[in-house]
Amino acid sequence: MADAVPTGELMALALEQARAEPVFTLNGGHIWGLYLGAQRRGLRMIDTRHEQTAGFAAEGWAKVTRGCGVAAITAGPGVTNAMSAIAAARQNDSPVLFLGGRAPVSRWGMGSLQELNHLPLVASLTKSAATVDTPEAAYEATARAIATARSGRTGPAFLDVPVDVFFGSAVAPDDGGAPAVDRGAGPDPDQVRRVVDLLREARQPAIVAGSTVWWSCAEAELLRLAEAAGAPVVLNGMARGMLPPDHPLFASRARGVALGEADLVLVIGVPLDFRLNFGKPPALPDAARIVYVDVDDFRKHRPAAAALYGDVRAALAALAEAARDLPVRGPWQARVAEASARTQAADAELAAPGGSPVHPARLVAEVERYCDPDAIVVGDGGDFVSFAGRLVHRRRPGLWIDGGPYGCLGSGPGYALAAKLAYPDRQVVLLSGDGAFGFSAMEFDTLVRHRLPVVCVIGNNGIWALEKHPMQRLLGTSILADLAPGTRYDRVVEALGGHGELVERPEDVAPALDRAFRSGLPACVNVLCDPAAEYPRSSVLM
Repeated sequence: MADAVPTGELMALALEQARAEPVFTLNGGHIWGLYLGAQRRGLRMIDTRHEQTAGFAAEGWAKVTRGCGVAAITAGPGVTNAMSAIAAARQNDSPVLFLGGRAPVSRWGMGSLQELNHLPLVASLTKSAATVDTPEAAYEATARAIATARSGRTGPAFLDVPVDVFFGSAVAPDDGGAPAVDRGAGPDPDQVRRVVDLLREARQPAIVAGSTVWWSCAEAELLRLAEAAGAPVVLNGMARGMLPPDHPLFASRARGVALGEADLVLVIGVPLDFRLNFGKPPALPDAARIVYVDVDDFRKHRPAAAALYGDVRAALAALAEAARDLPVRGPWQARVAEASARTQAADAELAAPGGSPVHPARLVAEVERYCDPDAIVVGDGGDFVSFAGRLVHRRRPGLWIDGGPYGCLGSGPGYALAAKLAYPDRQVVLLSGDGAFGFSAMEFDTLVRHRLPVVCVIGNNGIWALEKHPMQRLLGTSILADLAPGTRYDRVVEALGGHGELVERPEDVAPALDRAFRSGLPACVNVLCDPAAEYPRSSVLM
């Protein structure tokens, strides 16, 4: 008869077989059983200073690797501290397994330390949420949760384990392996033909593509479809970089024309949320016909002329193959290209100002010029990251990470930590607003302890700019929208063992970045920015 194995090791075995590591965590007694199991299986564990960062690091790992991220969090406050990261993973479709501790079964309801029934709290934010009640259930529950996180519309799953169950044991399964991932149904041939007919009839077709294309590993198929259809492409979320900015069909700079004047829009792997004005004008014209290609009909508010729901990669491949004989649309492509050129010129003008304090657009442009082509850029902030999102265009996907539609500040250090772990030979640059920096500044201790030389560039304007400027425009005043000017965040990072310096002029940004990277330490380049510089948005994002 086979020997019994502790619960934590059974769960670690399931993680190992699914290649779901490292485990991001913060030490808590309720999850020591998992630590012992992970150590026995040789899984890497990375400890942070806050459970929220452990969750964001796990999500960051999922974003840069397209595997399943793992966060282990202790009972009670460990779980509630991670709620924002769980919610972000849900809205970003990030496959993450959150493993929680739980008060012991033997004393449940008696008021044990950190006793809390987590499942009602997390159920609405996860694809599945369950308690592992016995050691015998541990391996299967973990493998099933990973498969759930990675199947269909990807997203977070949650398991908690009572501390006394963690220290029980059961016989390991005879055989196992990576859990099966369900990508959804294959494309309906009738719908494929319908979409191609719509493309053939359209005079001004366009594509908007989002994060589901990334999670489906379908960037090559998207490019083939765009080129076959001759349709300009606007990229959203983790789809950034799927067309390089010099591709003739790249239209992210000209979305107002490419989408706003289209007569047919293929909405591929992106919800009709606030970023697309909920599918209404001026983002998408009322008269435009809509085609959906996605894993399901989540947030598809407008009626569809055709829809392909299921395996996104297979659907795009089928569409690309069927669309090979479509007509060339030179005038439409030229119109979008002209609009893109105008925006590019306007962006260059926006990023041109010199002097001190530094304009945030100029700072972003200096960072973009300095970075290697394969650098991973992480955005964490409000107005400052809005400038970055407008000006930073990567040549390949997976090289830009931001908080996504949930908009949770403080995610950047966790994302950057994961990116540097996954790609230690690449530059990892964290673009942070000064407000966002305050949420997770102590994670520079984490970066120092784990020797992860991330370089953080702070756009330090001393205000909550995303709130202050709109409040002034809409209300005629600003309330609780100011921070202390000129705060020396660089000295905070120095005190934690990293490299830091203050920059006050745009011409000093590149030399400071060079010194930061050459230091070999986690670093902070703290740039004093102009508080009067407002991001030129046309509406409040709500």
